[in-house]
Amino acid sequence: MATLFPNTLSAHQRILRLAGAVLSADQISKWIVLKLLGPNEEYRVIDGFFKFVHWQNTGAAFSMFRHNNGILAVVSLGALIALWFFRRHFEIHRVPGQIAVGLLLGGIAGNLVDRVLPPRQHVIDFLYFHLHPRGGGELGFPAFNLADSAICIGVGLLIVLSWSSGLTQNPVEAGTPESPQA
Repeated sequence: MATLFPNTLSAHQRILRLAGAVLSADQISKWIVLKLLGPNEEYRVIDGFFKFVHWQNTGAAFSMFRHNNGILAVVSLGALIALWFFRRHFEIHRVPGQIAVGLLLGGIAGNLVDRVLPPRQHVIDFLYFHLHPRGGGELGFPAFNLADSAICIGVGLLIVLSWSSGLTQNPVEAGTPESPQA
């Protein structure tokens, strides 16, 4: 991590470097899936628990808004632009804030690339965790990819940061009723 975030880099450079690393790792992993598995193929890694799959998702998280790839690409592009424009509101003066924004930018960009590349026109999901209940069948968490993971971790980190910064705020700084009157 020290080589990814040397002290000589600015906050913006750190964010962009992490976003680029996430985007690269995401696209390399999806390229591997495309080379090893055909559409809708599966490879069992841990029987009854984990499979590599090649599922094509034209929707959003959990396949919501299925078959709306173009609209979701525009929404993703808008989210990237808005996140970059409002990045100063996400504690980027601290390394955890830089990590959160970098993860979000890289994850959104990774899925956006999938949506706009002509041979794809869908997001490639390939990590599938599942269980086999006693009655038979398969209960699984929706398949996901590295970009999805980066987005979820980035959002979670931003939630923790906003919660922790609220805890450390002085009542005078927060403008609470307990603030002394001048």
